[in-house]
Amino acid sequence: MNSSGKSSAGIGIDNHTQMPARPDLIRLIIGVCGVGSSGPLIAMSAMPVPTLIFWRNFGGALLTLPFALRHKVTRTGVQLAALAGVLLALHFVGFFLSMRMTSVAAGTALVATQPIYAAFFVKLTGGHIPGKAWVGMFISFLGVLLVTGVDLQLDKKSFLGDLAALIAGALAAAYMLVGSRAQQQMETTSYTTICYFVCSITALPMALLLGYEVIHFSAREWWILLGLILGAQLLGHTVFNSTLKRVSPAIVSMIVFFEVPVAAILAFIFDIGKQPTLSIIPGVVLILLGCGLVVLRNTKESSVEL
Repeated sequence: MNSSGKSSAGIGIDNHTQMPARPDLIRLIIGVCGVGSSGPLIAMSAMPVPTLIFWRNFGGALLTLPFALRHKVTRTGVQLAALAGVLLALHFVGFFLSMRMTSVAAGTALVATQPIYAAFFVKLTGGHIPGKAWVGMFISFLGVLLVTGVDLQLDKKSFLGDLAALIAGALAAAYMLVGSRAQQQMETTSYTTICYFVCSITALPMALLLGYEVIHFSAREWWILLGLILGAQLLGHTVFNSTLKRVSPAIVSMIVFFEVPVAAILAFIFDIGKQPTLSIIPGVVLILLGCGLVVLRNTKESSVEL
């Protein structure tokens, strides 16, 4: 922490709990709608997971590239953006698998545990974790046990999907923290172009080595992919990334919680993917409540270096 009261990411301590300014709040609401469409669309798609990750991020990189060419980059910024891209690719593998194996509601709720992992990462690097955050983590952990326990009783595939979602949540936390630091070194469009491109070229070898199809798909699959690029990638990830220069990753993580009801409602309305049982609802509620306690700490306790 430097003398100006800012963390290593360049965000003031108080900003870890401060409500974003109206323009950023509008961006975050748009971002929630964007990422909320991700789970249902992934569940609809039959494209292999690595192939879907490749095209989604390659398309996102191409769309932000013209804007990125206007700005200069630093070596540190490029390195951080590249690392974020690898983390994003691994996160997508876990998240996409979970959408195919378990219900959209359970998968998105378990991925939403990313602030819990972020708190652990901070603790491992010597940061301070407030007492309220530990209570929140315990509550969320109980929720995770409820959701995964119910799914384990239903079938093994759902349980494995839950585990994939939990891993994806950890990778999402790492991706967001690294991305926040990268954007103190460069413009958002430069960051997203590098990050998405590295993510795509990380996923492509997976698809080729596993023998998955990369090009020949029906028109329906390409339309779903276009929806993912425009919705989840540009209106979701890119809009969220644009706020990280001014808004704490803790606040962005909190806003991401609302992806869970958005995705669940869309999946229910359009009858997409595996439908959840009512028995997972208490677990989902506990996960969201616990995560809320982790990020909604008071200002005096907010000395965590995110």
